[in-house]
Amino acid sequence: MISGGGSKGAFAGGVAEYLINHEKRDYDLFLGTSTGSLLISHLALHQLDEIKSLYTSVDQQSIFSNNPFRIRNVNGQKIVSINHINTLWNFLNGRKTFGESKYLKDLIRRNVTREMYEAILEKEKEVIVTVSNLTTSQIEYKSNKDCTYDDFCDWIWGSCNYVPFMSLLEKDHCQYADGGFGALVPIREAILRGATEIDAIILETEVTLVNKLPAKNPFSLLFDVFEFMLTHVERHNITIGKLAATSKDVQLNLYYTPTILTTNSLVFDKKMMGEWWDSGYQYAKAKNEELMSEFRPDILTDQEIEKSAISLHETTVESEQLK
Repeated sequence: MISGGGSKGAFAGGVAEYLINHEKRDYDLFLGTSTGSLLISHLALHQLDEIKSLYTSVDQQSIFSNNPFRIRNVNGQKIVSINHINTLWNFLNGRKTFGESKYLKDLIRRNVTREMYEAILEKEKEVIVTVSNLTTSQIEYKSNKDCTYDDFCDWIWGSCNYVPFMSLLEKDHCQYADGGFGALVPIREAILRGATEIDAIILETEVTLVNKLPAKNPFSLLFDVFEFMLTHVERHNITIGKLAATSKDVQLNLYYTPTILTTNSLVFDKKMMGEWWDSGYQYAKAKNEELMSEFRPDILTDQEIEKSAISLHETTVESEQLK
């Protein structure tokens, strides 16, 4: 399972690469929200090289057919502001959003091919993307087993559209937007579908590490408001997921980002995303080695073994005395 996170999906790809290629995890069910929905079709077929190539080569021009942002480099930092001309153009053309992401739709169809879709069905893998139905105010989960190839591509696109900065998917007489608005980390849904062990990659830090700078314009204020809401949606999802996992005796493994990767996940920078992919791989490797060290007595120091033996002896003596 991979949460939403825009360009930070590259980090999730690195984590998944380690789990699938090194740990040899063989999953039956793949759930993705937003950027996670872009990854999971390739992961279901173990096409790690292909999805890595995609995530480390994509840029703003690959996503936006009308980009509402202007990005400037100031003292090595990326400063994001409003592209007033593009935004005005969208309004003049009667569009419902500040920007358009039709290039992303084309990118999805070029990279999630019909052959891939059929191969996933043949392998009996289930790939599910999360979308937010704004018309009915419902979270919907779209499975590859329940829709056609064309519909599946539409749902992936809809799951990624961070409205109102990206396109609005209008389908089946309803309007759909980014799945993260309702279920950023759909752990409970995986459990309801029968999962007994879950690896959840969460593209945020486990605790808040930084305070936001004051908003300087309506765009940045809107971003701050959205991020505030999504942070609390994420925490709610994880809390409910942990409770459901405990109730159903499901093993839940959470992989957070160890540091803040970016303050604007709609900025797609090839170089940074390549670095994040490698960081995700190394993070998963370090986390696994840390977990292994907790259960392998052969790598404990003599002092640690002696201390454990003394503690065990004292516990045994106390138990005998109580008898």
